[in-house]
Amino acid sequence: MFASLKAIDSWIFDLDNTLYPVSCGIHALMDDRIRGFVARLLKLSDGEAHRVQKDYFRSHGTTLNGLMADYGIDPHDYLADVHDFPLERLDRAPPLAGKISVLPGRKIIFTNADAPYARRVLARLGLSGLFEEIVDIHSFGYRPKPAEAAYRTLLEKTSLNPGTAIFFEDQARNLAPAKALGMTTVWIENGSDLGDLQSDGAHIDHRSPCLAAFLDRVIETLALENAE
Repeated sequence: MFASLKAIDSWIFDLDNTLYPVSCGIHALMDDRIRGFVARLLKLSDGEAHRVQKDYFRSHGTTLNGLMADYGIDPHDYLADVHDFPLERLDRAPPLAGKISVLPGRKIIFTNADAPYARRVLARLGLSGLFEEIVDIHSFGYRPKPAEAAYRTLLEKTSLNPGTAIFFEDQARNLAPAKALGMTTVWIENGSDLGDLQSDGAHIDHRSPCLAAFLDRVIETLALENAE
């Protein structure tokens, strides 16, 4: 399944729909908040707002980036609004703390969301304190994954070596820049909305429908390698 994992010293994780499965329903809550924001801002029906929302996601990486480009909205106001929903549904997520804690090396969150929301999610998942840094949308100047600037910011803030890093992400297109930098890439192929865009390229090293199950195989492989 793997080439040697002994060289991996940095474990990079996307947040939404990666650290928890789509079945938790968090994306649906966020999607509703985003659509509502777009509808109020542009005075559109729900259907029209949904179309604008997804068009921006395809063309700009996030709806936020599209709205900033065309309407100059305040990103802090937007992010506070669209992340204002309860997180109880995350209780359905499989436990990850024990799996992530035993991975050797650094653990980093790399997300198009913002750090306050990421910390709420990590706390709800029981993952607080496991990640040394959250590289978020504010830190890379609202130029979201898969924009090259986001990955440059990740490297600048963490000083990690991409050749010894592995990146887990539910949006296939966001793995292409990581692979170009030399990272090992894992697509969490779990049915995320538009997650299969650009999913047919060599920029994907591994695929799995479930992060928890994939990490189990990683841990087993590491144990075998360390026993040799």
